[in-house]
Amino acid sequence: MNANDLYTLPDSQEVEVQVIRDHTFYTEGPLIDANNHLLYTDLLGGSIWRWDGITHTLYAKGTSPNGQALLPTGNNVVCESQVGSVIEYDPKGKQVRLWAKGHMQNFEVRAPNDVIVDPEHGIYFTDSVRYVGAVYYVGFDGRSSVVADGIDYANGIVQSKDKSKLFVAESYKNRILEITLERPGLAVDKPVIFCDLPKNSNGEESGNLPDGLALDKQNRIWVAHYGMEAIQVISKEGQHLRTYATKIPLTSNLCFWGKDLVVTGGLGEPGPGRISLLRFYPEVS
Repeated sequence: MNANDLYTLPDSQEVEVQVIRDHTFYTEGPLIDANNHLLYTDLLGGSIWRWDGITHTLYAKGTSPNGQALLPTGNNVVCESQVGSVIEYDPKGKQVRLWAKGHMQNFEVRAPNDVIVDPEHGIYFTDSVRYVGAVYYVGFDGRSSVVADGIDYANGIVQSKDKSKLFVAESYKNRILEITLERPGLAVDKPVIFCDLPKNSNGEESGNLPDGLALDKQNRIWVAHYGMEAIQVISKEGQHLRTYATKIPLTSNLCFWGKDLVVTGGLGEPGPGRISLLRFYPEVS
């Protein structure tokens, strides 16, 4: 283990967990927008919400909004899981573009879950299906491709700082996959196992299920571990470094907001939902 892997990572008992909202519906897709406000989704509530640090307000109505990501323009792209599409919204919450729906290279887009943006090239999003999940790419030039398939419920996704790799949560295998890219939208080969994750002692499959991912400045991967009520921190070499409690029994997703980590999820599905802040001193992102 590299000595820098533990840089600024406090012990779990040194992290303050603050519940900032108990919501009617299970929450997902945390995103910090161009105004440094938090956007989050509530899936079966059909809504995207904005929090400015004081007030929670409705940002947009969708169908089943899930993961989302910020485009270089300041607009955001949102996965609509139940209608098999990825939709772009402007800062006022208006739908302005349909990025994906239907088929890509004879693959049916069924349940888009999470999305990331490569600011220079396009977007990547996961399709959460048992056994035959996939990762798709849509370029700013309109080119689209199937980056990987045959994934047992592709879920959270991040890209390495140098843009050469994608990391994807394979939920029902309780592991993170690594995809090496030859160029944007094209994988060198099939995904390989980057790391296996800690297992829930209850022995139930649903007690594990890695969900959303985030990447920090040290190239460590932070994993929202659904069913574990926890965040797992993985080194850039694939070693488990820390586990942090979230006070959210079903932990769905996460993103950094300054020195804090925003965590979404809930006590059940379709609800109630919850959003927590994990406060780190000093900043770890």
